[in-house]
Amino acid sequence: MDGPDRVFTPRAFVETDLSRLDALIAADPFVTLVTTAADGTPFATHLPVLYRRDGDAILVEGHWAKPNPQARHSGQALMIVHGPHAYVSANWYPDKEAAARVPTWNYAAAHLYGELERHDDEAGLADLVSRLSDRFEASVGQSWRFEPERDDQRVQLRGIIGFRFLPARVEMKFKFNQNHPLANREAVIDALEQLDGAGARATAEMMRNIAL
Repeated sequence: MDGPDRVFTPRAFVETDLSRLDALIAADPFVTLVTTAADGTPFATHLPVLYRRDGDAILVEGHWAKPNPQARHSGQALMIVHGPHAYVSANWYPDKEAAARVPTWNYAAAHLYGELERHDDEAGLADLVSRLSDRFEASVGQSWRFEPERDDQRVQLRGIIGFRFLPARVEMKFKFNQNHPLANREAVIDALEQLDGAGARATAEMMRNIAL
């Protein structure tokens, strides 16, 4: 899935290991899907998805509410997968004075480019909603399930449009001070671990795995 970058990514921050994408979307399966309307207007929707990868082949599935204008879009699309992020103070760098360091923002993100396919058959939607509810109910320790045999639940499928997204290209940017000396990276991790907030701690944990 190589080719010219569509995202500005200095070489130090390029990530190509798709297992990193697996981890990003497992941690945060709430993505941003961007399409273009017939008149050229960009349109974005934020939604939960199911993700599967077999080697380089990736499948992402989800659905829209039928009134969503994006539910009428198909063809080429961009899906943004969001990773942890945190502000980095220049005061944390041991060489801040000698190297005239400035603040920055550390983060991970993935951009997936590919073909979007719509579907609205009842059986396919029932299967999709069942798998979505199983996945996310389990994540919060609950057991609600979609019951397609119930008329009052099955009729609600008329209000959604499903999609399958098949990325042909993946660009990942993991910006975690890899262009800094090891002492700076270690200092940033230590500082982030002392902060309140899951974002800072998740960024520190990912830095330990990526930047050390």
